[in-house]
Amino acid sequence: MLCSQVEGYLSRSSWIRRMFEAGIELKKKYGPENVYDFSLGNPDLAPPAAVAQGLRELADDACKPFAFGYMPNAGYPQVRARLAEVISGEQGTAVSADEVVVTCGAAGGINALFRAVLEPGDEVLCPAPYFVEYGFYAENHRGVLKAVPSKPLTFELDIKALAAAITERTRCVLVNSPNNPTGRIYTLDELASLADVLRQASARTGRPILLISDEPYRFLAYDGADVPAIFPVYEHSVVVSSFSKNLALAGERVGYVAVNPAMPEAGKLVAGVILTNRILGFVNAPAVGQKLLAKALGHEVDASIYAGRRDAMAEVLREAGFAFSMPQGAFYFFPRIPKGSDDAAFVNELMQEQILAVPGSGFGYPGYFRLAFCVDESTIRGAGPGFARAFAKAMG
Repeated sequence: MLCSQVEGYLSRSSWIRRMFEAGIELKKKYGPENVYDFSLGNPDLAPPAAVAQGLRELADDACKPFAFGYMPNAGYPQVRARLAEVISGEQGTAVSADEVVVTCGAAGGINALFRAVLEPGDEVLCPAPYFVEYGFYAENHRGVLKAVPSKPLTFELDIKALAAAITERTRCVLVNSPNNPTGRIYTLDELASLADVLRQASARTGRPILLISDEPYRFLAYDGADVPAIFPVYEHSVVVSSFSKNLALAGERVGYVAVNPAMPEAGKLVAGVILTNRILGFVNAPAVGQKLLAKALGHEVDASIYAGRRDAMAEVLREAGFAFSMPQGAFYFFPRIPKGSDDAAFVNELMQEQILAVPGSGFGYPGYFRLAFCVDESTIRGAGPGFARAFAKAMG
């Protein structure tokens, strides 16, 4: 019934979804209040009030002809223009509407971009740990994801290892900052060093290596941390993002691809993404999502609550005995498993305590596990005794 590739995918399906589904069964058995689910990065904050107001205004206009009719494949012109203003501010670079394509979330944007630039066998380098779907996205379009481990526990970019991993087939480097699953924010020095490596490699191979920055967590940085802009650092750069987290519109599937205006042939790349956005079957981002976006931009969720949850999770993990780096952004911890343990086996041990986590091997980085702290603080603190028991048991 299925092609061999998809058969293989099913056999190694996403650990995140697998744990989420296991949680459904545990909640049926023990009750939701007795299960501590840190498996899925599903933001639990309500959308900003501007979203509800926007929906009311859309309802008033819904009876008009073409209220939700066909549109340009790149998105509504007014939405592209508004996005360009926001991106210009974030990137410190003047970006026009012509350099922005509205997509079906960041996932749709990455797929459209890969379809536009990858030849069969082209390589996409990615620092590990990484969001597991990246590998599927590259393979969707005849590419190969090549993971390069970041430095243990700190998750700094290993610039030397990235440079050594570049070959004549390297087409893109894909970074995600703030990072899922570590919460790491790559510094300006790291990105500048990476840009120097890519310039040298591009000159050597005779074709530009794209630097793609996936930024859905840009808005969520702690302790005054800065998320560096990628456009001023490297001319062959592309930003992909979505509004799943900062507007709590995860199910609406709206995001964008923005091409650095300093890139030679930037217009050609934009045209390619517009075409692939259409022929992959997305056609365009949802009309309702785009219209809501135009009304809600500039009105983000109140993310200050995540800072308190981060502190609570750090306290719980520290008291249990885990080694970890404090996340600088996003809403994930990526602690090291107890010495001598296997990450999948340890996650199963946590399940015995009704705690749901995701093993680091699911993110291409064994020996760690991910916790999503976009949950109520009572859930975080309630899991404390279970974390302590699981750690003590693993340590023997």
